[in-house]
Amino acid sequence: MIEWKPLGTGARPVPQPVATPLVWAGAGGGALALVALLNTVVGPDRPGLALLALSVLAALLGLCARFTAAPGTALLCWLFLNGFAIPPAGVLTWAGHRDTSWLACLLAAALVGTGLARVVHARAAYRRLVPSRARADLTRGEGPYDS
Repeated sequence: MIEWKPLGTGARPVPQPVATPLVWAGAGGGALALVALLNTVVGPDRPGLALLALSVLAALLGLCARFTAAPGTALLCWLFLNGFAIPPAGVLTWAGHRDTSWLACLLAAALVGTGLARVVHARAAYRRLVPSRARADLTRGEGPYDS
């Protein structure tokens, strides 16, 4: 005789983050595409806009990454920002305070994205584990229509 058993018993696990090399490949390719698009559309003399776009990219990549991928993601985004979004294009420079703050901004964006993803996944896992509770006032017969 065939016995049917549900396959989805128990709590569903929290999704695994994407492998770090894939996140870094996405950061490199995405940063290259974003900087090329911004240089084409608005010109290479707008590093603030490029920093904002790359910070959003780092945060989006952080949504599916591990915390250990954040420094590499920030560094790759900064390399494309420094190398191609600031004239002269193709030359890496280090301007002390400016580049330090840009790296910190990109790292913070990647960490915020990763932290946000972890909180959302943890809340979803908690909701799947905790049984739904009936309202206490309705189970005791003290509802709005009970007299």
